[in-house]
Amino acid sequence: MAEKTTNEQYHEDFHDTCMDYIPKEESLKIWNNNMKLTDEEFLAMDTTEFRARVRERSHHTLEIQVYHAAYRNLKLSATQADYTKHLLELWEKKGLSKTEPEYRYATFLIDAADKLAKGEQVDLTPYKTTPITPQIQDDFFTVVKERRSVREFKWDKDVPDELIDKILEAGLWAAHGCNVQSIRYVVVKEKTSPGWFKGSDVPGGPVHIVVLQDMRCYRANSFTPRRNRLLDAGAAAQNLVLATHAVGLEGVWLTFNEEMNSRLRKNFNLPDYIRLVTYIDIGWGDQTPHPPLRWPVKDTVIGRY
Repeated sequence: MAEKTTNEQYHEDFHDTCMDYIPKEESLKIWNNNMKLTDEEFLAMDTTEFRARVRERSHHTLEIQVYHAAYRNLKLSATQADYTKHLLELWEKKGLSKTEPEYRYATFLIDAADKLAKGEQVDLTPYKTTPITPQIQDDFFTVVKERRSVREFKWDKDVPDELIDKILEAGLWAAHGCNVQSIRYVVVKEKTSPGWFKGSDVPGGPVHIVVLQDMRCYRANSFTPRRNRLLDAGAAAQNLVLATHAVGLEGVWLTFNEEMNSRLRKNFNLPDYIRLVTYIDIGWGDQTPHPPLRWPVKDTVIGRY
């Protein structure tokens, strides 16, 4: 059997992690077209798309392989990090800052890959997560189970920007397919921009957080299906509502109609590549609704082997 080329192996890893919904032959054609981008095309590319491509390519051609090899004490090929190294060379040619998160993370992956190629071990203990104590576990499930859709707020009490930013950050830490990081926001305070959300069938809150997606990011993985892209936004929105309750505020997850959509797009002069997905109203809650009871787990499990 002929040995696989590096590009073929990259595609195998890519298909196995993201592409099981289309035939492998079809995804290989698209993959090869993406891999054939010239340096000139990368250098002419807008910064948002380029950064997304660095994140996506680092993930599929290096991150997965590094952690696999580190866990199993395997050696990586001496050329495993070459593609990501070249992307960072292009990054520098484009004059982008080395302090940006994707550059710093790609640098970590390159250093780890080089160590593994030499047969050295990669020490991941500095990145070990906080041990989950019984108290942390209880607190987590308290937030999950006691979050409510609250629609009545204390309008005389402002929500500080520090809390809003903390909530927005939680949304950015949600899982995101292929790490292309499409999530964007607009934040509107009702007292400074009244009526922008007029038309909803429920009372609005003091602060509106709109979840957007920069669709240029998906050019890095142009065959991500629509459902997966919406899941990226949904994961962020779920983090937002949980974080809202965790910081002592309350909120409600809502959907705008086309009139509200058009109003927001016009007021913020949003380009076509920005997609409005959903929004969340938050504030200091002034009501405690009865929990909308859920089915027991045993009644929701359709199959278990």
